[in-house]
Amino acid sequence: MAMPSTSSSSRPPILHPSSKTPNTPRLLPLVSRAAAPRPLLLSFAPPAPGRGLRTAAAQQPAYENGEEEEEGVEDDEYYSDEEDEGELDVEAMEEEARRAAADLAARLDRELRVDGDVREKRRTMRDKTSTSKHIPDSKLPKVAVIGRPNVGKSALFNRLVGGNRAIVVDEPGVTRDRLYGRSYWGDQEFMVIDTGGVITLSKSQAGVMEELAITTTVGMDGIPMASREAAIARMPSMIEKQAVAAVEEAAVLLFLVDGQAGLVAADIEIADWLRRNFSHKCIILAVNKCESPRKGQMQALEFWSLGFTPLPISAITGTGTGELLDMVCSELKKFEALQGLEGLDDVEEDENRVPAISIVGRPNVGKSSILNALVGEDRTIVSPVSGTTRDAIDTELTTVDGQKYKLIDTAGIRRRAAVASAGSTTETLSVKRAFSAIRRSDVVALVIEAMACVSEQDYKIAERIEKEGKACVIVVNKWDTIPNKNNESTTHYEQDVREKLRVLDWAPIVYCSAINGNSVEKIISAASLVEKERSRRLGTSILNQVVREAVAFKAPPRTRGGKRGRVYYTTQAAVRPPTFVLFVNDAKLFPEPYRRYMHKQLRSDAGFPGTPIRLLWRSRKRTDRQQRRSNTEARGALVAAS
Repeated sequence: MAMPSTSSSSRPPILHPSSKTPNTPRLLPLVSRAAAPRPLLLSFAPPAPGRGLRTAAAQQPAYENGEEEEEGVEDDEYYSDEEDEGELDVEAMEEEARRAAADLAARLDRELRVDGDVREKRRTMRDKTSTSKHIPDSKLPKVAVIGRPNVGKSALFNRLVGGNRAIVVDEPGVTRDRLYGRSYWGDQEFMVIDTGGVITLSKSQAGVMEELAITTTVGMDGIPMASREAAIARMPSMIEKQAVAAVEEAAVLLFLVDGQAGLVAADIEIADWLRRNFSHKCIILAVNKCESPRKGQMQALEFWSLGFTPLPISAITGTGTGELLDMVCSELKKFEALQGLEGLDDVEEDENRVPAISIVGRPNVGKSSILNALVGEDRTIVSPVSGTTRDAIDTELTTVDGQKYKLIDTAGIRRRAAVASAGSTTETLSVKRAFSAIRRSDVVALVIEAMACVSEQDYKIAERIEKEGKACVIVVNKWDTIPNKNNESTTHYEQDVREKLRVLDWAPIVYCSAINGNSVEKIISAASLVEKERSRRLGTSILNQVVREAVAFKAPPRTRGGKRGRVYYTTQAAVRPPTFVLFVNDAKLFPEPYRRYMHKQLRSDAGFPGTPIRLLWRSRKRTDRQQRRSNTEARGALVAAS
């Protein structure tokens, strides 16, 4: 079957974001023709050079087995013929393609599953069935959990929101930033805020460091000792600042104490502080670690001296949490009546899904600084102390044009051997939270440090992003530290990044400085673009034209027995990421080099910058084709007989 001729006038040229001039016209328009010179701080991978459909055989890449294409071979020999076109069962192939894409997604989900993902999915399903799910997070009343370190605040947070959101380890100072989660009890839904332990002034600086288990050596190589000590000295105040911010925005305060440790001086100081500054808020005193109801009443007696009614609970076993939630919901209803929020159930969230952008990378590359620069506030603690961020911190962001995003700040991901040698359970859980954040995000911002450039660990993180099928933006932070920058140095730097992160050669690169706030807004712009590409669906006719032209330019190689692969039909079976299924006569006739060639041509001709694409090859069984031909002949005989 001869290739259908297409006029270049009826088809604008394809334009790639990084090219200053459009390529040679080949396909239907997929991107706007309007082009501008590539900006200095945002760059995409360069496209493959343009070419025509027919070129000399010497220009074609050599096949793996050394066979050369025979002259005079027609297109119908390796794509399709008229007889096969009439026999194609498009609906059956579309259904098979969807099943193949679903099977691939399920297999990758099992391979890349992180501990706690099952609980996270159950919590998500529970949230979807909630009657008040349509209330935006910003409009829900908030409940803050406050208390000194290691009293079980994160364990109670996990109990209230469901799942395993916060890191729970039997050591003080694990939680540092504010952590938000949705919870509901009956028909009442609210936000719960987990906070870091409040360190009071009764302790010395050395005592604070010992209680928070802050080290001045691990992960702080290359930082002067004076800077280390200054950063560590500021750590408790920064943790308390985050806790105070949570208390100020909450409607109900859960003051948590340790029933097993008994009443201590820190509890008395926190109680006095709450009474002096937040007496207008509802304060509920919960005595944690009271697993036995009978002993719990005895353990709670000494806490009456704080001036609040103590309620014995156990965050681990759930004892007393039902009564605690009844008290919380009762106070929240009073708060909503005062604030005029009774009609929140009628508030509908935007139908458009909110894209999630996770910020990942090695420790101390500026992930938290980027988050703070984007939201315009000190949402997370920024410090040169390695491992400052531990939980995955979710933050809502609304741009000037009204678009909403969910930003996820994550802990730094070190090499597996380094994490294992450190022997820190907290760091192990932090890394798992970072991988889980990648799984539940739509776009991943991979942050690298400009002076350090790309390391082996960056490449491993990039591999994880590609396997997860997430859109990606490479963020080169601390760009202001590069001396004597110009366009040429930027080009050389980009080439180095592309070479070392080959697995992400399709991802755009953004150069910024989070501390100065330079070009951080370009991260959101690039993330918005790649998220749309990840959700884009290519028309079947255009897709088959792309594949047809790719096959016409370079035919599949012949086997020693003279067999050649033939492509019958191509369809896009899924989005996020874009997944394409090619139906062929025999998938074994398409070697890996040819599959890579088809992958590159599809990306070059169809676009999809910033997102991975997947190609599945499905063999078309000859028995099915013969059966359909027999059925057709039988129907024709019946019609002739009638």
